[in-house]
Amino acid sequence: MAKTTIPVPRGITFEDVWASLRELAEEHKKTERVVKQTSRQIGGLHRSFGELAVHMVAPGIIRHFNEKGYYFESALKIGLEILDENQKVRTEVDLILENDKFLIAVEVKARPKELDIEHHLKRLEIVREHRNKYNDARKIHGAIAGAIFTQEVKKLTLEAGLYVIEQSGDTMKIDVPEGFVPREW
Repeated sequence: MAKTTIPVPRGITFEDVWASLRELAEEHKKTERVVKQTSRQIGGLHRSFGELAVHMVAPGIIRHFNEKGYYFESALKIGLEILDENQKVRTEVDLILENDKFLIAVEVKARPKELDIEHHLKRLEIVREHRNKYNDARKIHGAIAGAIFTQEVKKLTLEAGLYVIEQSGDTMKIDVPEGFVPREW
């Protein structure tokens, strides 16, 4: 195998090359720190937006469901986490409404997508399993709240047996079409 030599301009020493490499490595570390910090900030903004969306939905949701015959008082939980046996988060629910007969788990998204419906259906299964551990036989219903629903996502949400809570002016509304029967867990 032939040796490859790299021509080095006159006046540059081996120490100069190593110093440049160390400087380059330090700059790379600084760049990694900036990327990590930026990622944390973006994650914080995402969480903040999620909290804002939840707080926009929460104020009138009890009244809207009471108009549908559920009769909730003030039993509203925001940000419920369900843990596994190792205390790791198994799922999170944005909003929970409870009374002695029902529990409604609400997922809040700015612009719900089909994948959000699938995730919420799985989440509702986990909620049911969790409540069964405590012999909680209350019926569980689900809802997806969003500021912007496409007609297709709205249709798929209703077909999945989930309530649709959507932006209507400066408030939220629950649109229940004729013949809609919510799925129960």
